[in-house]
Amino acid sequence: MTTWFAAVATLRAAREAGVLVTVTDVRGHTPREAGAKMVVSAASTWASIGGGNLEEEAVRRAREMIQSSAIAPVSFTANLSDKAPFQHGVQCCGGQVTVLLEPLAVVPSVAIFGVGHVGLELARILARHDLDLHLVDSRETHLTDAELAPLADSVAAVHTHHVPVIPELVLGELPPGTRVLVLTHDHAEDLAIIDAALRCDHLGAIGLIGSSAKWARFRSQLLESFPPGVLDRVQTPIGLPGVTTSKDPAAIAVSVAAELLSALENNAAEREGARLT
Repeated sequence: MTTWFAAVATLRAAREAGVLVTVTDVRGHTPREAGAKMVVSAASTWASIGGGNLEEEAVRRAREMIQSSAIAPVSFTANLSDKAPFQHGVQCCGGQVTVLLEPLAVVPSVAIFGVGHVGLELARILARHDLDLHLVDSRETHLTDAELAPLADSVAAVHTHHVPVIPELVLGELPPGTRVLVLTHDHAEDLAIIDAALRCDHLGAIGLIGSSAKWARFRSQLLESFPPGVLDRVQTPIGLPGVTTSKDPAAIAVSVAAELLSALENNAAEREGARLT
């Protein structure tokens, strides 16, 4: 039988939303003790909080949260008495149970193309956050264990991709909604990645490091293949205004990370606001 914590890992790896259900308080006779947990997805459940109408009600509420993309935890209290039936039947233990439902959202996905001075500093910051972090570089020496040692204790799930010839091929493998940051060592490589990213409808925002002159050259070439509106998907320069004037890699990385994390939080808040209206 799969444990609840293994189920959480399974959902994360599959990038599938779920809900962690926990019995937080019990009074009287109840099917399970406080602390009992289960995990619910749109189609499956793992572990148990005691079965019966209590569990059926928890599963129903959890799946409503998944359907509405809820991000805030909720709780409910159930009286296990034949005088207080839920829609799924009667449970006559005689006790009272409080249940907490915590959303297990699909974590954001970010891809950094180019793990040079700025890219590595940016990866060090983003690795401290709960997200899927893809590091892509055409240079194998930049993805060695020694080079990536600062990420050894990452909170993020870090995935490395060494693609020596055509790094843009990785774009098709990235999860839907992945935010792409392009900061390689080669302007020709940057342009190829931007061109390929614009052809991938499943990706999120596309960020490009560099000057306005660099983007002007890129834009002129990209307009040969794309209408102007499509190029609006590319954000450049990246980073918070006023901080990106520094040329120090760590300062640039802080600026870019701050802007990215703010955008991720705003997106989550917008989804929650839409759900409540």
